[in-house]
Amino acid sequence: MPQATFPQNATQQFIDVEEIKNGVIRLKTGGLRAVVMVAGVNFELKSEEEQDGITSAYQNFLNALDFSIQIVIHSRKLNISGYLHKMEGVRDAETNELLKNQTAEYIEFIRGFVKQNEIMTKTFFAVIPYDGGGIRELQKGAARFLPFLAGKKNKHQQEESDEEKYAQLQQRVDEVLNGLERIGLRAVSLNDEELLELYYNLYNPEAIEKKLPSQESVSAVGTSPSTQS
Repeated sequence: MPQATFPQNATQQFIDVEEIKNGVIRLKTGGLRAVVMVAGVNFELKSEEEQDGITSAYQNFLNALDFSIQIVIHSRKLNISGYLHKMEGVRDAETNELLKNQTAEYIEFIRGFVKQNEIMTKTFFAVIPYDGGGIRELQKGAARFLPFLAGKKNKHQQEESDEEKYAQLQQRVDEVLNGLERIGLRAVSLNDEELLELYYNLYNPEAIEKKLPSQESVSAVGTSPSTQS
């Protein structure tokens, strides 16, 4: 029975991303996307007054936006193999026999606990879109009624149009970051490497996940571990 053959880029045909550059995702449709990583807060530990304040601030944040955003929660099983390997190194380097045995017991306890209770890590993102519009769309609208305003496009004008799109997207990103800050949430825009790692993890959930991004680079923004029994 002959085997079916597929082109090497078959997977890419189902991904709407054309390129990732300067922290911006360009879709095949021409739209732009920016991704902001947001730190979570433990809402249940807040007082009733604090909860009301957060809820009200979040409502004001959403009402102030004149564009839609997508909120994504990325949940994955936490991989602690690196941590256990580090602790094994600490155990092997320990000269005190008592501390060495205690470290070994601790490693076995953590390993057994993780087997019985899946530890999940939840990362929160806000996806900010820009699909065109703004000043350029107003000019197009005016040109339909006043044809003399519509001149021939040249390469320089097209480049300016791309710059305008990036500027409009960045303006939206700044608005979202400022709004989240008023709620009391820390947030950071993902750069090219972090966006690539995000897509890699999304499309390869069975693989060992890379750090997205490192806690040192964003001061632990956006990661909220939880335990499921």
